[in-house]
Amino acid sequence: MLKIGDFSKLSRVSIRMLRHYDDIGLLKPAEIDEFTGYRYYQEEQLFTIGRITSLKDMGFSLAEIIRILENYDDKEKMEKFLLERQEELQKLSEETSYKLMLLESARDRLRKEQKMNYDVTVKTIPERYAATVHTVIPRYEDEGMAWGYMSEIGPSLVPADPCLAAAEFLDDEHKEKDVEIVVWMTVKGTYEDTEHVKFQTLPAVKVASCIMKGSYVQMNEVVPTIVNWIKANGYEANGPMFNIYHVGPVQTQNPDEFVTEVCFPVK
Repeated sequence: MLKIGDFSKLSRVSIRMLRHYDDIGLLKPAEIDEFTGYRYYQEEQLFTIGRITSLKDMGFSLAEIIRILENYDDKEKMEKFLLERQEELQKLSEETSYKLMLLESARDRLRKEQKMNYDVTVKTIPERYAATVHTVIPRYEDEGMAWGYMSEIGPSLVPADPCLAAAEFLDDEHKEKDVEIVVWMTVKGTYEDTEHVKFQTLPAVKVASCIMKGSYVQMNEVVPTIVNWIKANGYEANGPMFNIYHVGPVQTQNPDEFVTEVCFPVK
């Protein structure tokens, strides 16, 4: 048997924390002296405290660890616990990476003391024949799912010259999920509709247009710039905005090389 001080040293867990583990039922002493109140632990409990420390390092809460230890000998349940935590951490890692990218982009612009100027022009995008996909995606960042339907028949399509590719979000409000979207790409020739891809002639549309070079992070500045320009120049919005991807992830993996045309239909 080990006194609580000796157990603390060997396990590298403070006495205060060991007492807390006792209080919440995570790790009970093997024996408590009824006269002195001293706590004693068995040597085998060093394995248990080691498991607790490892699980804490993986990010599990103490409440979760209690539940996990109850099922520690069940390999299937343990695999489920670990997989769920791994998926949570992967999502957190992706969210953290995105936030770090935003911070680095902001710092880079501050270092360069660069104030971006976005020029807005009015133009008419002519009538065009296009392959279109109209679908609902889980979130805005899942736009690639719609393009995935397009890529299923991509090898059979002959791109127009120039080839315009665009995404248009159709909902009347910003949505947390179930986002309605149309993506289209101009093509040459005629084709038969498939399950997901429909071919149609899109009408000409007058737009307030702004070319944005670089990361999509700039959308936070480009969109209000166009909206204010429309108001200041006596135009009215005439349909949902859309983006034309002149150079996007299909052509390059470097966000600095993206060229996006942000379009607001106007009248």
